[in-house]
Amino acid sequence: MEETELVIVGGGIHGVGVAQAAAAAGYRVLLLEKTALAAGTSSCSTKLIHGGLRYLESGQIHLVHKNLRERELLLKLAPDLIHRKTFYIPLYDNSSRSPLSVRLGLWTYDLLTGFSTAPLSACLSHSEWSNLPGLQTRGLKAVFSYSDAQTDDAALTRAVMYSACQLGAELCCPARFTSAEIFEDHCKIRYQVGDVVKNIKCLAIVNAMGAWGINMGDRITPPQPDYAFECIEGTHIECPDNGLTAACYVESPTDHRGVFILPWKDRTLIGTTETPYSGDPDKLIPCQASINYLQSIYQHYFPDHDARVLNAWAGLRVLPKASSSPFNRPRETVISVNDPKNPRLVSILGGKLTGYRLTAARVIDQLQGVLPLRTAIADTAQLKLTRVEGKLQPD
Repeated sequence: MEETELVIVGGGIHGVGVAQAAAAAGYRVLLLEKTALAAGTSSCSTKLIHGGLRYLESGQIHLVHKNLRERELLLKLAPDLIHRKTFYIPLYDNSSRSPLSVRLGLWTYDLLTGFSTAPLSACLSHSEWSNLPGLQTRGLKAVFSYSDAQTDDAALTRAVMYSACQLGAELCCPARFTSAEIFEDHCKIRYQVGDVVKNIKCLAIVNAMGAWGINMGDRITPPQPDYAFECIEGTHIECPDNGLTAACYVESPTDHRGVFILPWKDRTLIGTTETPYSGDPDKLIPCQASINYLQSIYQHYFPDHDARVLNAWAGLRVLPKASSSPFNRPRETVISVNDPKNPRLVSILGGKLTGYRLTAARVIDQLQGVLPLRTAIADTAQLKLTRVEGKLQPD
C-alpha cells in the first residue's frame, strides 16, 4: 500500500493552500481532486482579494483586519495575478446607509489597512462623478472611493498548487475520494482514478471539499457527525463591456444587500446572490430569479448600459446554519477536528479566498500532535506566485 503523511481531499483554494503550507513545512503531501483544480467555488467567486468592507457592519473587525493584511501580502507575492482596483460607492436619497456611516466605515477600513501603499478612501467631488460613465445621477448625493484588489481566482488556485508541487507535494487529478478509515495512529483512504481503485495510508486527512464535504462523514469509518453548516448559492452574471474601468459597490434597491459591479475580462461582472441551496452540488446551475435580480440591479444603477446577460454561473459557499440571513452571518473560517487530542481528520468549513494562507497555517497547527517534527523548507509568506499554463508537476 502506498504511504504518505497528509492527504488533502479537494482542489479548491483551501485545499491547495494546505498542500503548499504542508509541503513548505517539510511534510509528504498528496492532494486528491475529482475533476479539476478550482472546478467548484474557487472559480465562481467575485474575484476579489479584499478585507470585506461590509463585514465591519456586523462587527467582524478582526476578520477584516486579517484579510487586509493578507491582501497587502498577496499583492506582493502575486503581482501578475492580483491587482489593485478602485471601488466606488454611490449613495442616493433613498440609500439605507448615510454618507456619514459610509465615511466612518471607510475610515475604519483605511485604519485597519495600516501602513501600505493602498490609496486612502475619499469622497468624490461632483466633477469626478464622471469616473463612472453611465451611472444614474438622479437622486445621487455622494460617491465615495476606496481601494481593494481583484484576481483571477482559478489562476490563483493553480499558482498555489504549482508552488506546492515545486516543494514536493503530489497532485492526483482527476481522482475521486470514495472512503476512509480512521485508526488510532493512522488513516487509510480509498480513491478511484478512472476505473482503478487505489488505497493509501497516511497520518491525517484534510477535508477541503467545501460544499461537497459537509456530509463527508458518511464515507468515513467510524462515522463522523454531519456539520451544522449549509450551502449558500452565489450567482454572478456577465454583461457586455460598457466602459467601466473601476468597480462599483452598490445597494440592491429591493433588499439593500451589497452587490458588486466590476470590469472583468472585457465584460461587466455583477454579483453575488446569497440563497440557501439544499440540492446536489454537482447539479448547481444559476436560477432565473437570481439572474433577473442581478440584471435589475445593474439596470437600476446604469440604465443606459447594455445589460444583456452573456453568461451566468453559480458557486456554493458554506456558512453556519442560523435563522439570520446569509448576508449577516459570520464569515470566519471554522476548522473542525474529529478528536482534539488525536486529530486525524481536519475539516475546513467556510472561509474566504483572501484568507486561504492563514487558514492553511491553522490547519497545519491543528495537526502538530499527529505529524512528526520537521524543519520547514520554505515560508509561504515569501513564496512568489505566478500564472501557470500546462502541467503543474512533472510526469
